[in-house]
Amino acid sequence: MTGMDFDSEGRRLLDQLFDKWSLLVLEALCDRPRRFNELRQHLPAVTPKSLTTCLRRLERNGVVERLVVSTDPVAIEYRITDLGRSLESPLQAMLRWVVDNLDVVEAARSDYDERRTRSEQTPHTP
Repeated sequence: MTGMDFDSEGRRLLDQLFDKWSLLVLEALCDRPRRFNELRQHLPAVTPKSLTTCLRRLERNGVVERLVVSTDPVAIEYRITDLGRSLESPLQAMLRWVVDNLDVVEAARSDYDERRTRSEQTPHTP
């Protein structure tokens, strides 16, 4: 995949699938269909506005569908589409990578920040 050239539409799709909340919403919907408030409970840090925006974007891209459930009162349920389901394996691999490597990444960040701080404190000679 090295050297793959994405046009602006490809980059836009990547941005929309890998934004702040999309991966976590997709992961939640891979488990089972959920109503809006269930998603909010599953992702307590997301604001209602951000979740709504995310769900609309995922629906527009064809990876999530919005269904009206005929209950009293009527409810809205979100579920993953077949296209969205095709993302499940790479999504799980990415999330597993994060869990498995977060400590290493945090150590790298600390090392970097420490080097930057030392570099900024060291007088530069011309």
